[in-house]
Amino acid sequence: MSGGGTENPSGFKKRESLGTAGSPAHLIIKDLGEIHSRLLDHRPVIQGETRYFVKEFEEKRGLREMRVLENLKNMIHETNEHALPRCKETMQDSLNQVLQRLQAANHSVCRLQQKEQEQKKIHNDHLLASENQHVTQWEDFMREQHNKQAEVDEEHRKAMERLKEQYAEMEKDLAKFSTF
Repeated sequence: MSGGGTENPSGFKKRESLGTAGSPAHLIIKDLGEIHSRLLDHRPVIQGETRYFVKEFEEKRGLREMRVLENLKNMIHETNEHALPRCKETMQDSLNQVLQRLQAANHSVCRLQQKEQEQKKIHNDHLLASENQHVTQWEDFMREQHNKQAEVDEEHRKAMERLKEQYAEMEKDLAKFSTF
């Protein structure tokens, strides 16, 4: 660095605008710093007030927080040592009973389903047998109707032949009478 300026990274010299330590500009800056710290820097005041507040708070409150925390600690210990194990035992007993009931209900449902399937099978078998019986009855009925139809047709044919013979005889008789 040379004479009255500083050299910046770009290589150019910068002039010192603040002056030297004893210059009037330096005194003004120092006075401004003191005014700034008195008017705008409230840290010392805030720190003092904070210390006073904490001291008053601790004196007024005393050990009340400690007693509350100790009571909470005792309550948590009591809960962990006595209440939670009782609750756990009760819950396990209740869950075991519920599990047994669920297993019994599941077994009952399985039995009911099995019975229902058996009844459904029996019903389906009965329906199938009934349907087969109806088919057999229908086939028998149709054979019987066919046989009756054949009988009726045969009777009709015989009756027609008798009638033809009868009319043929009547024609012969009529032919005898028409020659007169």
